[in-house]
Order: sequence, then C-alpha cells, then structure tokens
Amino acid sequence: MTEWQRVPGYVSHRDGPEMPTVTIEAERIREACEHVRDELGFDMCVDVVATDYLGWGDKGVSGYIGTASGRDLMHPMTQGLQALPGLKPKRFSLSYHLLALRQGAPRARLQCWVDEGEHVPSVVSVWPTCDWHEREQYDLMGIVFDGHPNLERLLMPDDWEGHPLRKDYPIGGEPVRFSDEE
Repeated sequence: MTEWQRVPGYVSHRDGPEMPTVTIEAERIREACEHVRDELGFDMCVDVVATDYLGWGDKGVSGYIGTASGRDLMHPMTQGLQALPGLKPKRFSLSYHLLALRQGAPRARLQCWVDEGEHVPSVVSVWPTCDWHEREQYDLMGIVFDGHPNLERLLMPDDWEGHPLRKDYPIGGEPVRFSDEE
C-alpha cells in the first residue's frame, strides 16, 4: 500500500512529470486535506483550480483537419492524430495544488470531481489560504463549498448573472460606448 492509498477518500493516483495527482472522493476532500497536511507534511495549498469538461469526448474536439479548400495555418496541426479523449467522471475537476515547505520537498495535487449542483466541503479550516481560492472558484465556476465562512463573489460584481469561466456561459459582448453618445 502506497502512502497515497492511505489518504481518506482515495480513488486513484497517477505519477506525472511535475507532481503526483491523487483523486479523492469529493465528499471526503476535507479529511484528505487534513491527512496530507498532518501525516505527509504538505503545509500549504498554493491554489485551487476548477476545470469545466462540458462536452468533453464529443465529436470534433481533436483539432482542425486540412482539406482541399483550406488548411490549419498552425503547423504541424493534428492531421492523422485525431482521437476522442477519454470520458471524465463528472463535469468539473477540482484540483488542490499542494506544497511542503521543506528543502527538496515534492509537490502534489489532490483532485476531486463534481457535477453541476454538487457541493464540496470547504478546506479553509485546513489551509486558511483557501478562503480566497474557493471564493474565486465559486465566483467564476459556480462550485459551492459547504462550510466556507464567507462564500460571496470575489471578482465579479454582486449582481452579475452566471459564472464566466464555464463552457456554457454565453459568449457575447458589451456594446461599445462612444464618448459623443448620450
């Protein structure tokens, strides 16, 4: 049994070139964070990042294929390398990037998966820096963190509708106002 398999809520892990990624059950993320802080020495959560995988695995996500009428100008392109990506467990990936503050210490990533409307336990009680990180993900992606002490918008105005980093957020623009208009 590896040290990662002892983490509460462990689902799987993979070693990567930058850091290991450990997938945890979303409802047990607080317990997992306490464990890696207390038992494995990860003193700091550097960032919390949400990724929206809406439409992942649908046809046409690999890239542009050149035809007789045109081609992708961004050589070398993906001709011949098209492959549908593997399905993701849920719509959103939530990654906690961790750092141990000692010489030569490794980095690690705890990851959990949530769907639209699912809540995640807040880890502010484990790492106070997550106050800002969780508010940012709530504001821009709409992920709700249960137990957060002040879960309010951080970057967008209070009356803003929607969450602008979601893939289903309507792309549009604001009308341009010229100085001579009233």
